[in-house]
Amino acid sequence: MATAGLAIRRFGAVNGLGLATLVKREASRGLSDYNYQLLGPAVTALLYLAVFRLALHNDETGQLLIDFIAPGIIIYSACEKAYEAAAGSFIFDKHERIMGDILMAPLTPLERLIGYVSANCMGGIAVGAAVAVTSLLFADLGAAHPWAIITFGFLGMILHSLVGLLVGVWAEKWDQFAAIQSFLLLPLSFLSGMFYPIEALPSAFQAVMELNPLYHAIAGFRYGMNGTEAGDPMVHVLVVAGVNLVLGAWAYSWFRSGYKLKP
Repeated sequence: MATAGLAIRRFGAVNGLGLATLVKREASRGLSDYNYQLLGPAVTALLYLAVFRLALHNDETGQLLIDFIAPGIIIYSACEKAYEAAAGSFIFDKHERIMGDILMAPLTPLERLIGYVSANCMGGIAVGAAVAVTSLLFADLGAAHPWAIITFGFLGMILHSLVGLLVGVWAEKWDQFAAIQSFLLLPLSFLSGMFYPIEALPSAFQAVMELNPLYHAIAGFRYGMNGTEAGDPMVHVLVVAGVNLVLGAWAYSWFRSGYKLKP
């Protein structure tokens, strides 16, 4: 018989092939149009730094501020990409009515969560690298603490990826995706000390800043690049990691129940 050689495929504790396929699918679609996905954020970062350079002229204080700002722009660009890739993937698949096909894949909710987050972080790394190379035209970038660069880079991208997954599952329209980005993530990023040290703020506002997980991610990443320390780096790690655990459990519960995914 023609089907004599066919057999049921067995999976171990982890469906490695399925997980790798999901990561490859999401990573490739997230960076399919490199002209927009990579050059867009790089040009935007270049414009930010160019404006500050022109406004501050070429004195030593201006260069110090550019060096302070550049790490924040790098991690912000990488995290923004992670959010856009995560949310955009789900909204597109729901609009194209292919979410049912995705759910039929033999993957557990945890494998799906890991696959999506991993692919989104890969896109964020590519964008962050492009922005970092562009930033070298104006800023003196370093690696004072490589462990902090890696740790806070991934923690920040995971945070935005998880938010993107939750938004992608919940949202029915692209307007909702844009609203979360414009009215939540963008203000939290710009008010996180990305362009200024929080010591310049009144004490009451500094206390509020401590509640912003994006502040901790950006401060930790900046500490890794140029050694500028704002608070205890381990506190930054615990805050961002704690928020990620909560968001990860939330996303896992939605994947497991099929909330707004199953027809």
